[in-house]
Amino acid sequence: MLVAGDDREHLQASTPMTVVAEEDRVRANVYALLGNLLAAPPDEALLAALAAIDPAPADGTLLAASWTMLRDAATRAAPAAVAGEYQDLFIGLGRGEVVPYGSWYVTGFLMEQPLARLRADLRELGIERQPGVSEPEDHAAALCDVMSLLIAGESSVPLPRQQQFFAHHLEPWVGRFFRDLQQSGAAHFYRAVGQLGEQFVEVERRAFDISVPAAGTTPARDS
Repeated sequence: MLVAGDDREHLQASTPMTVVAEEDRVRANVYALLGNLLAAPPDEALLAALAAIDPAPADGTLLAASWTMLRDAATRAAPAAVAGEYQDLFIGLGRGEVVPYGSWYVTGFLMEQPLARLRADLRELGIERQPGVSEPEDHAAALCDVMSLLIAGESSVPLPRQQQFFAHHLEPWVGRFFRDLQQSGAAHFYRAVGQLGEQFVEVERRAFDISVPAAGTTPARDS
């Protein structure tokens, strides 16, 4: 699996590395890939790597189908065309077709209370932006990078804390963002990115619901 390179990471942390289960490392790598693709358009090497993906067995799930869609989209894509698509989608003249910020989706405005709450959580977790990064921390790419770090990076945390961060800062809006990305008229390669993102975060949501008991409840015991 692919992970974001140092030049694409939005955040850094300084706590000791912990041992990570293979399933969690896969999760972290998917978040890192999404962060990489949302932070900047893929170059020729990344497109080639995506085109060589060996998708999971066709088990009938939308997530499995989305990996095939991404592989096929990367096979057809040219770096210059994808760079232009990225420009239209996320930058544009003043604003792109899709606004990749949590504050925008939650409040309709940029740099609002959701960003302030996110920054407080990041400080508590010991995570900070790398020097030279100007994007606010509630950019979808940055949040995917944070989830990758929380799962398998130097700042890895227990599953309940991962779920808490996900529920507070991604779940309220990121599914809608990925759907908007798929529906944008400018999206071609990024339609497949949006499909993967939407299906992956839905699998994450369901897995958290199963694995992390709701606050104030007691897990059921086997009889």
